Amino acid sequence: MKFGVVVFPGSNCDQDVIDALHTTTQQEVVRLWHKDHDLQNCDFIVLPGGFSYGDYLRSGAIARFSPIMQEVVKFANSGGYVWGICNGFQILTEAGLLPGALLRNVSQKFICENVYITPEHTDTLPTALLEPGKAYKIPIAHGEGRFHADQDTLKQLEDNGQILFRYCDANGEVNEICNCNGSVLNIAGVTNANRNVFGMMPHPERAVDQELGNTDGRLMFEALLQAVQA
Repeated sequence: MKFGVVVFPGSNCDQDVIDALHTTTQQEVVRLWHKDHDLQNCDFIVLPGGFSYGDYLRSGAIARFSPIMQEVVKFANSGGYVWGICNGFQILTEAGLLPGALLRNVSQKFICENVYITPEHTDTLPTALLEPGKAYKIPIAHGEGRFHADQDTLKQLEDNGQILFRYCDANGEVNEICNCNGSVLNIAGVTNANRNVFGMMPHPERAVDQELGNTDGRLMFEALLQAVQA
């Protein structure tokens, strides 16, 4: 299996994702420059976190028009796997590959801390090895992470099982107190209707190494190898 990590001007979590993929999957990982039109025959594309193009217009709004994104959209629409983390999630919503939008945190402040999330379903690739109802401690670092969607879209997400994660407390309980950024329905991640495009605001790549004191994100990366067996 071959992974491709897209690098935009302002990406700062690309090496973290590359290291996490190497550590957990032992598969080939290549960098994909934002100006290129070649996905280098990758089987799985990851859009990492950071501040693509400085977020000067709106997070992900400029990166959405990078040449590489034309190829990513084609790849996703043909059934290819794409995972966006933090800024990558924002880019995927801007590109129309995922529903909803990411708005300014309700606090209007940048938040960088460990939070807990719980998987809504386990029939999607990143959640395949996780336990329903269990709390996983995953770091966040964002200023525009408040997930928003209209009522019709929210109903569709819930009815179709497209919600990946919700913010929760250490016991796995979803409540308003643990809603770190004000996301509607505590949503921390979603998938598209075809379940091949995934987006989440927390950073699982920062939780895969015992030396960092947290390995709760490892299973999300290890689960990606399920795609080989699919």
